[in-house]
Amino acid sequence: MKAKRKVAIFDIDGTIFRSSLIIEVVEGLMESGIFDESLRREYEKQKALWLDRKGDYEEYIDALVRVFVKNIKGVYYPDFLKVVERVVLENKDRVYRFTRDMARSLKKKGYYLVAISQSPKAVIDPFCKRLGFNKIYGRLYELGPSEKFTGKIIDEHIIANKANIVRRVVGKENLTLENSYGVGDTDGDYSFLELVENPICFNPNEKLLRHAKRNKWRVVVERKDVIYEIKV
Repeated sequence: MKAKRKVAIFDIDGTIFRSSLIIEVVEGLMESGIFDESLRREYEKQKALWLDRKGDYEEYIDALVRVFVKNIKGVYYPDFLKVVERVVLENKDRVYRFTRDMARSLKKKGYYLVAISQSPKAVIDPFCKRLGFNKIYGRLYELGPSEKFTGKIIDEHIIANKANIVRRVVGKENLTLENSYGVGDTDGDYSFLELVENPICFNPNEKLLRHAKRNKWRVVVERKDVIYEIKV
């Protein structure tokens, strides 16, 4: 019987990529004229509140996602891919050193790398393949017969539950959670972090930090050119 491979699961936005790919995609769609510039009004308040440290980052991202979902219907897929190619090219190296180097190191050790993101899979795929990921999960948006987006999300229930994704890929790809790793940055990653043997909270938000303190999980922070651990 074939030996099971060890697995490492990474959240992408804010954990490997230093921002969120959905931000770059929405901005790119507006710059290309596919989305109207006036759509900025639908998330600029949340963005300003976050930048002023008066609001929540997740609320800002949620507003961006709503803009994307509401306006992607009818967009021609090849036009969308042109924007994706530019976004990936411009942002491919804007990653955190700690998580980038960790993924490379684990890959060399034979680990099966899994990426999970709420950003569109069309942009997550090329971004993560450059980093050596074996399996990539992102939001799938339905295409109609004319290669235009219908506005519907395919199998949203799967991507919404990261723990179920981990269980699914472990069983399907003959993997083991023994000595497994997981890296996330928000409380939305808690469900899969509690499944792995070596959970790492990287630049965590307040809610995830509370989980880390309660569970004695490893906390790593990267700021400017310094990487350090917080004792919890």
